[in-house]
Amino acid sequence: MNRTIYRSLAVLTVAALLGGCEDMLTVDNPNSGSSAKVLKTPGDVENLLGGYFKRWHSGVYGSITDLEGMASNLSFMSYSSLANNCLNNHTPFTGATNFNSPGNTCGGEQLRLFQILAEVNKVSSIILGRLNAGVNLGTPARNLRAKAFAEFLAGVSIGYVAMMYDSLAIADENTLGDEITPLIDYKEAADSAYAAFDRAIAYASDPVAVQTDGFPIPGTWIPSPTSLTGGATGEFARLVHSYRARIRAGLARTPTERADVGAGGIVDWALVIADVNDGVTANHQITTSSTQGPTHQGWKSQFGVFGLWHQMPAFWIGMADNSGSYATWLATPLGGRGAGNNGFFMTTPDLRFPQGATRAAQQADFAIASCNTAGSTCARYFVNRNAGSDQYAGSGFGWSNYDNVRNYTWRIAGSAVGGTGLNGPVTDIPMQEMNLLRAEGLYRQGSYAASAALVNLSRAAAGLPAMAGDNVSVAPGGADCIPKIPPLAACGTLFEALKYEKRIETMFMHYASTFLDARGWGDLPQDTPLYWVTPYQELLARRVPATLIYGAGVGVGNAAGSFAGPSVYGW
Repeated sequence: MNRTIYRSLAVLTVAALLGGCEDMLTVDNPNSGSSAKVLKTPGDVENLLGGYFKRWHSGVYGSITDLEGMASNLSFMSYSSLANNCLNNHTPFTGATNFNSPGNTCGGEQLRLFQILAEVNKVSSIILGRLNAGVNLGTPARNLRAKAFAEFLAGVSIGYVAMMYDSLAIADENTLGDEITPLIDYKEAADSAYAAFDRAIAYASDPVAVQTDGFPIPGTWIPSPTSLTGGATGEFARLVHSYRARIRAGLARTPTERADVGAGGIVDWALVIADVNDGVTANHQITTSSTQGPTHQGWKSQFGVFGLWHQMPAFWIGMADNSGSYATWLATPLGGRGAGNNGFFMTTPDLRFPQGATRAAQQADFAIASCNTAGSTCARYFVNRNAGSDQYAGSGFGWSNYDNVRNYTWRIAGSAVGGTGLNGPVTDIPMQEMNLLRAEGLYRQGSYAASAALVNLSRAAAGLPAMAGDNVSVAPGGADCIPKIPPLAACGTLFEALKYEKRIETMFMHYASTFLDARGWGDLPQDTPLYWVTPYQELLARRVPATLIYGAGVGVGNAAGSFAGPSVYGW
C-alpha cells in the first residue's frame, strides 16, 4: 500500500492546508505539501503566520466537539447527563474511561485538540525553517517579530497537547514538510514547549525587534485591547511568561507530579513564580469576533446559558455554605442527593454568590436580567436561577439552584457597548489565576505569609476574612468559615483556601481549568481518568495495530496508572 496513506494526521492536515485549505493560499498541486513552493514570498510567510493564533484558538475554544466538556463533567466544574459530546459517559462515579478504540463515539471530541494543535506546531516550525533559511520579510525587526510569534505558537500548541494527552509528536524548524516525527512522552514534549517560549522571549527582547516595522504584534494576529509590545518587559513577553506558568502547573497528573522538583515532582515552582512575576499585570483579554475570529464557540460560550448543558454541582460551590446544607448534603448517600427533584440550595457570606436566606431573596439580590445588555457587568459570579427555569436531569448529585454567569453578558450581548453576543473583549488569562499560581508556589516553598497575602486578595474582594499566614490555622468565622472541607464540612486551612479561591476564580475562564488543578491536587473522584491518550486515528496512521491501541482509566485496555487514586476528600 502507498506509504503516504499512513502519514500522521498532522502531516496530512498541514499538506492540505499548505495546498490551499482554509482559503489562505492557492498553489498548482494541492496534494504536494510543498512548503517551499507555498511559502515562496515574504508575504506568503507572514500572511500564513498571522492567522495561526486564531487557528490555535479555534483548536482550544472553537467547538464543543472537544475534550473540555468531558473534563468539566469529570471534575465537578459542571454537570450534564446529555449524550452530546460524550458527556453522559463521562460523569463521575460511573467508572467512566477515556476509551480510544477505533470508531468509538468520542473519537471526534478526542481528536480535535490533538490534530489542530499539531497542525499549528507543524506550520510554525515550517515558517521558522523558512526564516532561518534566509526568507527576509523586509527588515530585521520584522524577521525577529515573526520568529518570536512562531516560537510562541510552537510553545502554546505543544504545551496544551502535553497538558491533556500522554504523548505527542514535536516538529521544529529542521523538520521536513512531510516528515513524520516520533511520539514522545508529555513531560519531554513540555520541555520543548518551555524552550520555544524561551526563544520567543529572546527574539522579542532583541533591541532590533522594537525598531521600525517590528513590534508590537499586529492587532490582526492576536486581537486584544492590549498592545503586545516588544522588549524583555513588553506585553508580548509578559503574555508568553503567563502562558508558560499556566502550562508548567497544569502539566501535572497527580499530587506527586504537582509537588516541587525538589520533592520528586515535575513542577518547578520557582520557575512558575518567576514566570508569574514576569507575566501579565492585569487580566489579559482577547477581542473575539464571530466573523473575523478568534471565536469562542466552545464550552466557554455554553456555560452560563441555562439548561441541561450546564448544571452546577455542589461539590465545590458548597464549600461556601454557612447554612448547614453542605454538611447535610455530604452526609447523604450519593444516590440520595437531589431526592424529590430538589437542587442544592445554600446561603453564604461570599459575595461572589447571590445573597439572602431564601431562594426568592437570592433571586431578588441578583437577577440575571440586570446584566443582559452589551457592556454591562454581572454583580455576582453565580446566579440562583429564576423560578421555573430548573431543568434537572441525570444523577441528583449534579443538581443545584445555581449557574455560573461570569461570561454571561459577553455570551448573550457582547462585552462592549453596542456589541452583540460572542463579540468583544473577554478574559483569556485572569490575573487572579496568576496570583494564585504564585501563591501555590510560595506555599510549597514554605512562604506561608506571602502565600496568604495573595490568597487574601480575592478573599477580600469577596467579603471574606483574611487567612492567617501559616499552614495550620483554619479559616476564621466559625459557622461562616470558608472553605468547608469534606467529608465533614470542617473549616479549611490556608492551602484549602488557596484551592477554593483558584476554583471559584478560574471556573469557566480558561480551558479545563478545574480538571487540570483537581488532578494535580488529588481532588478528582477515585478512578477518574487522568488524561487522554494519543487518538486512535493518529495511532492507526502510524501503523500501530488496532490490538495495541489503548485508552485511559480503569479496566482492561487502558494504560496502567492512568486513573486517579482515592481523593483527598474521600470520594
